Amino acid sequence: MKTQVICFANNKGGSGKSTTCANVGYGLTQLGKKVLLIDGDMQLNLSLSYFSEDEVLAFAQGDKNLYYAIKNQRDLKSYIIHTPYENIDIIPSSTLMSSVEYELFTKWQREFILKKGLQSIRESEEYDYILIDAPPTLGGWVMNILCASDRVIIPVEATPWGMFGLGNMFEFLEQVQQMEPALDVMGILVTKVDTRKNYFKQTFETLHDLEDVHVFDTFIRVDSSVEWSQDNNMPIMAYRKGSRSAQEYMALTEEIVNCYV
Repeated sequence: MKTQVICFANNKGGSGKSTTCANVGYGLTQLGKKVLLIDGDMQLNLSLSYFSEDEVLAFAQGDKNLYYAIKNQRDLKSYIIHTPYENIDIIPSSTLMSSVEYELFTKWQREFILKKGLQSIRESEEYDYILIDAPPTLGGWVMNILCASDRVIIPVEATPWGMFGLGNMFEFLEQVQQMEPALDVMGILVTKVDTRKNYFKQTFETLHDLEDVHVFDTFIRVDSSVEWSQDNNMPIMAYRKGSRSAQEYMALTEEIVNCYV
């Protein structure tokens, strides 16, 4: 199987993009896959899922991060850093990513800079999956991420505000698909679920009413184990394999892999 590029995107913050990207990445390694993570968000949360705050800040303040690669339109291969876990590497982010829109503005074919930077990594087929964490915005940089991806997963939190702005997200995806018709919306993942609240059922019903949009069978419940794993800069499966969240993220990972079969 050729290298598959999946991004996690939603224009609303707090939907669980980084947590999902980090844990699906680790889950894929448990299925024998080799994974490259790309932290596309200035908040650095994906990087913090694998490294301590001091290490992440050192990456962010140095020149071996995604910002410098994009700014200088470099091959991303030389920006890869090994994580403490087998078969999963990362290209860390930088707080300077906040100005990446400005950097892109004057570039030729600016929507495809990330895609070009990933080309040699994809062609080498060294990784089975490349997972990209997108920032909670809709602009030139997120367009870059989407144009570089084969598929997009949209995490949506099961709260009254979780669905807000989803229409804008789909309009933006339609614009991207005019440039990259092959981009596939893999599906919506419902996160931060509290099954005791009726809004969880309402969220699912509303999403299932959307035409031509897949909703993953697996959903992710609220679980304090996730926060503890983040506090320890570890994916949940590495921190507490027997936890409910670890089992849910593993089930989601298997569901994602089965979509390719």
